[in-house]
Amino acid sequence: MMDKLGIPMPEAGMATTVEEAKVIAQKIGYPVMVRPSYVLGGRGMEVVHDDEQMADYMAAAVGVTPDRPILIDRFLHNAMECEADAICDGTHAFVPAVMEHIELAGIHSGDSACIIPSRHISEKNLETIREYTRKIAEEMHVVGLMNMQYAIEDDVVFVLEANPRASRTVPLVSKVCGIRMVPLATEIITGELTGRKSPVPDLKEKDIPYYGVKEAVFPFNMFPEVDPILGPEMRSTGEVLGISRSTGGAFYKAQEAAKMILPLEGTVLITLSAPDRPYAPEIARRFHEAGFKILATGNTCKVISSADIPVERVNKRSEGRPNILDLITNGKIQMIVNTPQGKGARNDDSYLRKAAIKAKIPYVTTAAAGLAAAEGISHLKRKGKGLILPLQEWHAMIRDKED
Repeated sequence: MMDKLGIPMPEAGMATTVEEAKVIAQKIGYPVMVRPSYVLGGRGMEVVHDDEQMADYMAAAVGVTPDRPILIDRFLHNAMECEADAICDGTHAFVPAVMEHIELAGIHSGDSACIIPSRHISEKNLETIREYTRKIAEEMHVVGLMNMQYAIEDDVVFVLEANPRASRTVPLVSKVCGIRMVPLATEIITGELTGRKSPVPDLKEKDIPYYGVKEAVFPFNMFPEVDPILGPEMRSTGEVLGISRSTGGAFYKAQEAAKMILPLEGTVLITLSAPDRPYAPEIARRFHEAGFKILATGNTCKVISSADIPVERVNKRSEGRPNILDLITNGKIQMIVNTPQGKGARNDDSYLRKAAIKAKIPYVTTAAAGLAAAEGISHLKRKGKGLILPLQEWHAMIRDKED
């Protein structure tokens, strides 16, 4: 269908054997995203980096048959993921707002924090997303609600998923955008019985002068021996919403609601994987400007120091004492930014993330979330929590967009 509509999707293939999977993955190029044919909550999805890991994945896969193959997709590098909930009547579709994920592609949408409406997506790409959503809804004759997942890589919008159903984000979009999506969808679905015309053609885009940030709530504090790493398999058990005139303020409020209260002073530990280290100076700079002392592990420390940002090197557990665990145990660290990525790093730093859980230290596991956390802390220190208003007063600020 996407070929027919001229809408790009990541290169993909299907396999039922290890050899088929290896051939497809080599053709697409590692890393690849692999998953069963049908999943809920990203169950069984994994990023695979080489033939050995592919063989392990295929050996562990259950129920693979010619009718139920493994799906293999190109993993989009450094791609911004976003999504759109739409109200559809079979021939028209309306998108109240595009949601911009804070974490990059590769984190399940249910686990990713997201900004509503988007802040960093260009107007050109926003219009492309709205156009693709309308085309797909019309081609599928969706009646009711639909959720679309997109990723933007090198300024190209790719479709990841088309879900002709309601999404868990519908209540959040409704609250931020001041639109009653479920009653509108119900009105459309029951139109044949009531004789009412579809409300979709009369819906107009709005100018929303504030932001909502959705944050996922995780149960890791109940399972301290489980590595709280995020990935394509969903692990959250709920979500919260923070609203503010700035994304930093909204992010801080959302973290607070999710019981991840960000510190306003103290020491932050930064330890990033090789692909994320280019972000280290900016993360460190933001925390330094907010008055924090910066600690970092070996290579991350070198990158930060080379940018003339004050930083102290700290030992990993394997490098002698005193080390990270000693500092956590002694209450010397108030925030952790740790980004595991790649085949080995996910396991190498698991002790650090587990220690943060046990010590109740706020932590983030993506560079994007590290930047957002620093922005949120800076905003709160400058302006406080800002407006605390009922939804009705936020909604009163919304205006129709001018043509």
